[in-house]
Amino acid sequence: MELLEQHFDTIFSTPEGIQKLRDLILTLAMHGKLVPQDPSDLSAGELLKDINVEKKRLVKEGKIKTPKPLPEIALDDVPFTLPKGWRWVRLGTVGNIFNGNSINAAEKESKYAGVKGLPYIATKDVGYGFDPIDYENGICIPPDEAKFRVAHEGAVLICAEGGSAGKKCGLTDRDICFGNKLFANELYGQISSRFILYAYLSPVFRAAFAAKMTGIIGGVSIAKFVEIPLPLPPLDEQRRIVARIDQLMARCDTLENLRHSREEKRLVMHAAALSQLLDNNNSGSPDEAWTFITRHFSDLYTVKENVTELRKAILCLAVTGKLTEQRKEDRPVKELLESIKTDRSRLLIRGASSEQIDSKKISYRIPESWAILPLDAILISGPTNGYSPKAVGYETKVKSLTLSATTSGVFKGEHSKFIADDIPMSSDLWLRDGDILVQRGNTIEYVGVPAIYKGERHSYIYPDLMMKLRVSVELDNDYVCFAMSAPPSRDFLRERASGTSGTMPKINQKTLTSLPIPIPPFAEQQRIVTKIYKLMALCDQLERKIDSENLKASELLASVIAQV
Repeated sequence: MELLEQHFDTIFSTPEGIQKLRDLILTLAMHGKLVPQDPSDLSAGELLKDINVEKKRLVKEGKIKTPKPLPEIALDDVPFTLPKGWRWVRLGTVGNIFNGNSINAAEKESKYAGVKGLPYIATKDVGYGFDPIDYENGICIPPDEAKFRVAHEGAVLICAEGGSAGKKCGLTDRDICFGNKLFANELYGQISSRFILYAYLSPVFRAAFAAKMTGIIGGVSIAKFVEIPLPLPPLDEQRRIVARIDQLMARCDTLENLRHSREEKRLVMHAAALSQLLDNNNSGSPDEAWTFITRHFSDLYTVKENVTELRKAILCLAVTGKLTEQRKEDRPVKELLESIKTDRSRLLIRGASSEQIDSKKISYRIPESWAILPLDAILISGPTNGYSPKAVGYETKVKSLTLSATTSGVFKGEHSKFIADDIPMSSDLWLRDGDILVQRGNTIEYVGVPAIYKGERHSYIYPDLMMKLRVSVELDNDYVCFAMSAPPSRDFLRERASGTSGTMPKINQKTLTSLPIPIPPFAEQQRIVTKIYKLMALCDQLERKIDSENLKASELLASVIAQV
């Protein structure tokens, strides 16, 4: 406990620290190290004698079937030595364990929805040990349905199959019927149900449960479940252990709430500072906001969420002219726009509007020396959709990108696949240095994300769920891509994506080409790009620092726990 107190700040600040502390409490409890032993307690051996007498009585009364003999606990089954008075037992020794009944969805809705009777508990209604069971799910089993097994008040439930196997468990506070993927454990000999629940939650038990799992879906049969070894303390010590765990878990809850409150405060403070920094109405002072961020920098940027928001703020400042200064000696935007028209005319590009967008029709302000054009007005090719053939399991001459290649906003060629199709060298599917790729379809979070391809020609083709475009050479390519990545542009495209309720929202070419792009003088574009790269490198450093500090804290925490 002295070690834990000495490294309290580490436990408190590490993301998994409080969960590790809960695991440690339960581990100490199962080792008999959480509360002192009392020599006057009746031993677990005496408790087992009483249980055997109770079982014979219940069998005679017809309340349980004669239990099948369980294998003796061998030395190899024992993961650690227990205190005097404790015993290693098979789980099936201490309780009547049985599973429930399955109901198909149609029958559940037609026969058991809204009727009176015992609550029917499915896996979804069970939490992760400390969460209450959801009895108010609208499904009940009438008392005259004799085929349904009943778990009585005080039964311990655990999920035995699927992704939640061994993880979801809970304690009933009333009689229930329940699903066939759950096991109920009704304890003998006045064994504490809450002690068994805590045993289920302990790393010791979970490791033993995982070792018994089989099958593709993953699960444990009752025959294997009842054989899991359980450390059994004397009855009175069980009660002391439960009382102590309850007390310590309440403290963990308090710590968790405090940590959540602290993290929430950091996020709120940072959001307020950035809001003031980005204020279009100039009601707050950007200088004050920067001063606040600088003063509290080390505290604000200990969580990645704030770094993510900082990246967004940098791009917002960039497209509103607040990231770098405007200079009178810069070549005027009016001349730049004429050069773009000339470049497009030279390439015989027609059918696209070159009219400026009224700055009053967008949600943010730009400097008077800037202009705003639809993306269509600055393109010299595209947007065009790609091609998505099937991948092959051998090396070929053609690599096609996957969506993951541009999801981060930075081109990553390792996310590609070989295809068997013969793509002519003259095909426009081949990427060229400077091409901007836009995610045409993805989740709502990523749809519309742009990234620049920087590399050799004829190295990759791009998939159908991406669009490719090129902008006029009169513009800084990086600046345009950053402008397309800024929150106002991302919001514009997300709001116009089709199928936003599904898993794959999409944007079309018309939507993309109507995207407003703020255009500063060319020299200012270059200054903005230089500043963005510098600040994004700082964000990279912050994220690496957070990862490094979290790793060090986790290693220290593991070391402390190992010593305990």
